[in-house]
Amino acid sequence: MIVVLVETDVTGAVEVSRETITFARGLSASGGGVPIDAVVIGDLPCDPTALAEQLAAYGVRDVHHASGDAFSAYGGAAWAAAVQSVRDTTGAVVVTAAGTPRGGEVLAHVAARTGVAMAANVIAFGGLAPFTVTRQVVGGSAWEEMVLDERPAIFTVAGHAVAAEEAPSAGAGHLVEFQPEVEAADLVARVTSTAEPEPDLSGSLKGARVVVGAGRGAGSADGFGELLDLVGMLDGASLGVSRVVTSLGWRPHHEQVGQTGSRVSPDLYLACGISGAIQHWAGMASSKTIVAINTDEEAPMVAKAHYAVIGDMHEILPAINEEIRKRKS
Repeated sequence: MIVVLVETDVTGAVEVSRETITFARGLSASGGGVPIDAVVIGDLPCDPTALAEQLAAYGVRDVHHASGDAFSAYGGAAWAAAVQSVRDTTGAVVVTAAGTPRGGEVLAHVAARTGVAMAANVIAFGGLAPFTVTRQVVGGSAWEEMVLDERPAIFTVAGHAVAAEEAPSAGAGHLVEFQPEVEAADLVARVTSTAEPEPDLSGSLKGARVVVGAGRGAGSADGFGELLDLVGMLDGASLGVSRVVTSLGWRPHHEQVGQTGSRVSPDLYLACGISGAIQHWAGMASSKTIVAINTDEEAPMVAKAHYAVIGDMHEILPAINEEIRKRKS
């Protein structure tokens, strides 16, 4: 049995959770076809029954929905108690989740409770005996093989390590409602208030297939017009910025990519006016293709990029945008 913690939004399971289920399905096939169950927790922004049907299309057998007062607000330890309850009930030998901040926190709690190691940001698995995984380390700039020889094997799956794909054949969605017991100590640290983020004009950053990155080279808060124009013309694109941009107040923090921001793994990362400090590199090093636009040909980002254009982004981007407009017309 494999148990997957699934995160949701108004559309159902988020993309990285569907990717994790796809990854788990490959592992299941290698292990002889063991079933896959999902865990969802708390008040859901989508219809639970429709969610169960959606996940069934990805090969999930049962969707365990944990509800109750303990889950009225997010708490890592409380969520871990729910995941552990499903694991104990099903006897799962694998517990996994997407490599999001929430997925990592919850599974770290589960690993501590069960006394086993946890692997973060897994991108592939090797042998089953012993069970070996490959994971991203050092901000995605290196890979490490790790043996998970204790049970349950607990790990998170790096975003976009696999593409989310429905199963060739699927059964009917089955929703299982349950209210796990949660200790008072598990409720000490919980979310007590939330605030609506500023409107995100650049799209969904973490799941973007293309990220147009901007650094100090933007020049000012008014220097993002060409960047946003480019984002608007590319399918699945989002704007990402360096820490200096948010520190100067030019763009909101939720657009920040890097060690203290979001970690992204797009098909294309277009780094415009970004020097490429290690803190920023840690957030985007796993991008499949990196193109740098920079006036400094010795900038770290230029040295590490697959392709580089040496020049002023404010001269190069308008030319790129004009060419895209011509081709679209």
